[in-house]
Amino acid sequence: MLILASSSATRKALLDKAGLSFETVQAPIDERRIEAEAQAVGADGRDLALLLARAKAEAVSRTHPGDIVIGADQTLALGPELLHKPDSREAAIRQLDHLRGKTHRLHAAVTLVRDGALLWSDVQTAELTMRDFSAAERDSILDLEGDAVLNSVGAYRLEGPSIRLFESVSGDYFTILGLPLLPLLAALRDIAPDLLFPE
Repeated sequence: MLILASSSATRKALLDKAGLSFETVQAPIDERRIEAEAQAVGADGRDLALLLARAKAEAVSRTHPGDIVIGADQTLALGPELLHKPDSREAAIRQLDHLRGKTHRLHAAVTLVRDGALLWSDVQTAELTMRDFSAAERDSILDLEGDAVLNSVGAYRLEGPSIRLFESVSGDYFTILGLPLLPLLAALRDIAPDLLFPE
């Protein structure tokens, strides 16, 4: 069986649309503790995304022997600074204002774990540059997006009206959504082709 160790509706939708049969199980990990420990030893956003993805998959793998568990996570880096999901509209406003007119990076990591052993991992990075938008433009987008932006590390959704806030985007679309889907599918074809193409 294939298990997605995530409660992300976006990641679940991506796997659904790819036609995979899987279950979702939320990983019981303390992401902020892992982040603090990683940063204490000099980990950057790319390293942290991979650490979190692996921790999620390993945690779920402990209670699902024999199953292949997908762990995925995404970090947003503005230079050395890591940003997190906003918890309110006011926090989203502050986050968007902080990103306005700047280029940031999204690091999306994905791992495959079975019985606690790492089978495969990958990290992809996308670069995004926001326009120097006005406060009125920002507020209009937040009105259109509603609470959906609170589920995004950047307080925006490229698959929604937030795309209007961007000047340029460089990188794989699935990476931006938080799951490097094509590398994942390639790995599954190698490791467990029966999960992709059951007989």
